[in-house]
Amino acid sequence: MLRLLAAATGALLFAAPALAQIVPFPAGFRTQEIPTNGTTLHVRVGGQGPAVVLLHGYGETGDMWGEMAADLARDRTVIVPDLRGMGLSAIPEKGFDKKNQAADIAGVLDALKVDRAELVTHDIGNMVGFALAAGYRDRVTKFVLIDAPLPGVGPWDEILKNPLLWHFRFGGPDMERLVAGRERIYLDRFWNEFSATPSRFSEAAREHYAALYARPGAMRAGFAQFAAFDQDAVDNKAFLAKGKLTIPVLAIGGEKSFGLGMAAVMKFAAENVQGAVVPGSGHWIMEENPAATIALVRSFLDAGRP
Repeated sequence: MLRLLAAATGALLFAAPALAQIVPFPAGFRTQEIPTNGTTLHVRVGGQGPAVVLLHGYGETGDMWGEMAADLARDRTVIVPDLRGMGLSAIPEKGFDKKNQAADIAGVLDALKVDRAELVTHDIGNMVGFALAAGYRDRVTKFVLIDAPLPGVGPWDEILKNPLLWHFRFGGPDMERLVAGRERIYLDRFWNEFSATPSRFSEAAREHYAALYARPGAMRAGFAQFAAFDQDAVDNKAFLAKGKLTIPVLAIGGEKSFGLGMAAVMKFAAENVQGAVVPGSGHWIMEENPAATIALVRSFLDAGRP
């Protein structure tokens, strides 16, 4: 995404994956529409054992986690929501600050009678996940963040200067009209510019996500995720004024994106941080190198288990 570190040594090496498709969730997974915090989230649930929540980012939906969910469901209950206004979740008019969306996820956990969970997040999901971990400190046991910074944390102001992040400030009264019927053109910019190898984000995946983002109101909701960053920065600073996270944190970056810069960012926000790199990948880790991503996540989550 930002190519803060283009390479890192000592990373696991994996063969280049085949072109990514939308990997379906295992047959044992169910979907639920869960009312929470004034909206309704589309949620996939499957597996058995301790809970783990997977949160997606912009340009994708919870569908990105199909392959990860299949692996983790072998010994965990896997919970995969579509974030507020994204995927098949309801599209409300407001409430896109990440502190509020953390309340969405807490409500999902309440509805599923889950007291505590591990957390694996990507992109915008990192920001919602951090608000969950910082605002509900007794509910998150381990936290994996993948390839996106946190508003207001560490070098945030410097990160904002990167021209690749023009979309953080893309707004105004005409923004929806500018992309109406052209959602695929807009999204292709992200899939191409933030990939190490754009062809690994397959045509099938692009068509799938573009159709979901073409739903009425979906692009507005996506813009609102970014428009909330200033408030998110204020909220994150308030969270950290109460102390850094103390739970184990794994900060993963794509080799051709954030790389080990993710760990450097998270050390401003957490006391117990490990860093890792997905080799041969840009921002889209589950499309560009899912095997490496799954191996890193599972190794971290399994550490210390009886």
